[in-house]
Amino acid sequence: MKKGTIKQMLVITDGGSNTGEDPIAMAALAREQGITVNVIGVIEENVIDEQSMKEIEGIAMSGGGVNQIVYAQELSQTVQMVTRQAMTQTLQGVVNKELQQILGSRVQMEDLPPEKRGEVMEVVDELSETVDLEVLVLVDMSASMKNKLPTVKEALLDLSLSLNARMGDNMFSIFLFPGKKKEVEKLLDWTPKLESMSTIFPKLTAGGITPTGPAIREALHYFKQKRSLRSLLSRDERSIEESGM
Repeated sequence: MKKGTIKQMLVITDGGSNTGEDPIAMAALAREQGITVNVIGVIEENVIDEQSMKEIEGIAMSGGGVNQIVYAQELSQTVQMVTRQAMTQTLQGVVNKELQQILGSRVQMEDLPPEKRGEVMEVVDELSETVDLEVLVLVDMSASMKNKLPTVKEALLDLSLSLNARMGDNMFSIFLFPGKKKEVEKLLDWTPKLESMSTIFPKLTAGGITPTGPAIREALHYFKQKRSLRSLLSRDERSIEESGM
């Protein structure tokens, strides 16, 4: 089985979107392109309106990901849990496809005898430690998130530390919605560690609308750019090898 790379978007928000494209449709588009979309809804009191709840669940469902509603103080462990849970879910899907190719189109992991299922889960666990991971984090910067930003920063630093304990390579990127001048703004380019954001995060100001759909669309373009750059570089490497340099 090829090692490959798992691609995830992680949306951290405290409410429903109120401008731009439908985020549920954008998440479905991401899933079609092999990118899982996870959503964490951050609340301060035990209150979240029904529309926001439906949207959070809908984005994760159509994006093939995991969703969780959480109090701000529990955000750090939730970010790690959701990322890892989505990774396992993706790997189980990959393993299921491989099983179907070997054993027949209707076979799922659950159909295997317990002993075999245990062996397959061991493979999934091992892959989750060795597979390469790309996580693009989308942080809601609307006015109601202002007091939660320090907690978001700590949660993302903890995520970086936790995932860098794995053997696989990790790459992180952070986008904000809304940005200072645009609906969506890149805060941090792809990096293996998130420590560099510590100096930037305290300077951020929250305010304005919640363009969740445009944020997912922009993140999707960003993943595509990374893929096309990678294929360009590998093509250059091939041509160098062929020219005997």
